[in-house]
Amino acid sequence: MNALLPVARLIDRTSIAVGKGVMWLILVAILVSSGNAIVRKVFNSSSNAWLELQWYLFGAAFMGAAAYTLQQNEHIRIDIFYGTRSRRTQHWIDLFGHVFFLLPFVLIMSYMLIPYAWAAWSIGQISTNAGGLLIWPARAILAAGFVLLVLQAFAEIIKKIAVMQGLMEDPTPFVSAHEAAELEGAALAAEVARLAEIEAQRAKGEQK
Repeated sequence: MNALLPVARLIDRTSIAVGKGVMWLILVAILVSSGNAIVRKVFNSSSNAWLELQWYLFGAAFMGAAAYTLQQNEHIRIDIFYGTRSRRTQHWIDLFGHVFFLLPFVLIMSYMLIPYAWAAWSIGQISTNAGGLLIWPARAILAAGFVLLVLQAFAEIIKKIAVMQGLMEDPTPFVSAHEAAELEGAALAAEVARLAEIEAQRAKGEQK
């Protein structure tokens, strides 16, 4: 297991780099959307290519960030059951879910999507919409997203086993929704107190 931990860390770094990188695609999609709207209203001109480009950008952002979300342990779970278990039981639940649900699903999707994207590329398939874009980039985005999820699923399994064996600290300690709300409230109160202190110091300075 110690030999596999560097592999898991490399996968983590890859998922983080890709996830943070594709965040900027949301901004690009917004600029494309607003630019398309302005051109359509002002010049009465538009193209389906701009609409499809927005879909491609949002799809790339979503699929590119999927592995990063898993790495950050931010996926949705049912806290009613999970949150009441001991941390060791939670580790077993996570490991069981990764091995028997997540990994098979992403492997099957990758197995299906890679030839699906390749087929579109090999024939140069184009959207049936007038002025539409090539199809293969959208399919390639789907395939790449699921391949990243396969890698991250393996990384999560490796890390989970290592944590359970005491070989590493838990990188994502569980915080219940109640605890998260308390932490958020405490952080907000601290920020308000800090701003109030700054304002008080500024008022004293003006009085002098």
